[in-house]
Amino acid sequence: MRETSLAPPTSIPDVIVWQAPPVKPAVTFDQVHLWRAWLDVPDAVVTSLQSTLAPDETARAARIRRTQDRDRYVAARGVLRAILGRYLDIEPRRVRFEYNTHGKPSVKLPVAPGSCTVSFNVSHSHGMALFAIAGERAVGMDVELVRPEVAMQNIPEHFFSRDEAAALRSLPVDDQPLAFYQVWTGKEAVAKARGEGIKRSLADIEVSLAPGQPPRLLRLAGGPDQAARWSLRSYYPAAGYVAALAVESHGWRLATWDWQW
Repeated sequence: MRETSLAPPTSIPDVIVWQAPPVKPAVTFDQVHLWRAWLDVPDAVVTSLQSTLAPDETARAARIRRTQDRDRYVAARGVLRAILGRYLDIEPRRVRFEYNTHGKPSVKLPVAPGSCTVSFNVSHSHGMALFAIAGERAVGMDVELVRPEVAMQNIPEHFFSRDEAAALRSLPVDDQPLAFYQVWTGKEAVAKARGEGIKRSLADIEVSLAPGQPPRLLRLAGGPDQAARWSLRSYYPAAGYVAALAVESHGWRLATWDWQW
């Protein structure tokens, strides 16, 4: 199900109003584009999207045992290729990726002459995917379906800083699930934007948790000026979901588009 009711959050994320996307989008330095796609689609659509994947993506899909998870993976990769193909003005199957040492993908250059340069990041959770597209800025995206039982486990005590965990546990019990996911998605988005391994870097990323205020990036490993290099925003992409977007530098505008099947 896509709709889940939630208790009022400690700090309110921005509610996204999704628009129909342009056929030929172009992103400039002062823009970040956020796309949403629902991944539970008919078998014929999955088959069509799978035909656009590279051999390594097809092999990875084949290793996913659960049919629904496999189809969602194919749909997410296929939509990513379709979106990037629009920016790069090439067919989705011609999009090529390269990966850093922590597995973060980027578009492999060169691409078609005259096409724009894009950076991107992808996150999906329980049937919904978000795709962040930017020009020359690094971006990181994370989205999670809010599950209250997860927030009440000991994950914060293992992966949050001492201050983050204390701030979370000081909240009323009913407020902790949303607050947990705001911090968690913020930390993951920043780690992904920086191209770091999630497990290695979460402890080095500290996100604020103050009632009535949006989350802020407080601390990053590497020096006191590192956090100032990044902007962090929290969103409601759909009922029951929380997302975070981390973008290199400041002074950018967001456009939000719903993928049309």
